[in-house]
Amino acid sequence: MRGLELHETPMLCSGHAACPGCIDALSARHVLATLGPNTMAVIPPSCMAIIAGPQPYSSLKIPVYQPTLEASAAAASGLRRALDAQGKRDTQVVVLAGDGGTYDIGFQCLSSAAERNEDFIYVCLDNEGYMNTGAQKSSSTPHFARTGSTPAGKTSRKKNLVEIMAAHGVPYVATASAGHLPDLIRKVEKAKSIRGTRILTLLIPCLDGWGLPDDAGLTAARYAVECGAFPLYEVENGRTWTVNHSAKTRPVGDYLALQSRYRHMTAEQIEALQAEIDEGWERLLRQAEASRASAA
Repeated sequence: MRGLELHETPMLCSGHAACPGCIDALSARHVLATLGPNTMAVIPPSCMAIIAGPQPYSSLKIPVYQPTLEASAAAASGLRRALDAQGKRDTQVVVLAGDGGTYDIGFQCLSSAAERNEDFIYVCLDNEGYMNTGAQKSSSTPHFARTGSTPAGKTSRKKNLVEIMAAHGVPYVATASAGHLPDLIRKVEKAKSIRGTRILTLLIPCLDGWGLPDDAGLTAARYAVECGAFPLYEVENGRTWTVNHSAKTRPVGDYLALQSRYRHMTAEQIEALQAEIDEGWERLLRQAEASRASAA
């Protein structure tokens, strides 16, 4: 299948500093291979910054700029404008940031860039916590998940970043997962073909932070989609909603059972989380249906 062929020159080299079985590295490998060598990356402090490593010993075969944690979108905006001034409009600018630098610390910067419709691709590698500093909770951490800073389980829901960014009316916002690789590659290719602010949120099961075996990252990624905890969908221009995996095929309990961060949960809490996910799923389907009706 053409869409699964990597570029003949790897953009992410072997020998990097990712954990064995890391889905962050796997996802970045395919994102960068799809974007190709005419790409420049902005990588704030994060697991990806550790994987990329410092210049001149970076594991990435493209130029990398590492800004402060809160400044990724501003750095990407400036880099894009500098390239445009040099006539290099075909060079892609991509941000590879974690959820801490996106949902939390870098959010106002990203929102401002989206309001201006700056021309770059922003990829949030969402492992649902501050994983390389001890697995503390972020606003991306799901309800009830146990982290270093929520040892009894998080008491609030996960922030819905996709809907927030879609409300900015940017050209393209989508979720994706290495567990559904053809869909991920298609969305990166689509983002590459569009101008303006494009935002992809990729679910990154963290083996250590989630309490998963080294070989269970892709299984967790697939289960998250299949139970509706991480639905795959895309929003174009804030108006056109498309669900890409249109059925929930397993209960959330199957997904929770894979991970030690949920082993403290009671049957009542699991039932409550199932209801929360079902509610979000039905709302998403209604949005997609309303989008189709308005386009008809």
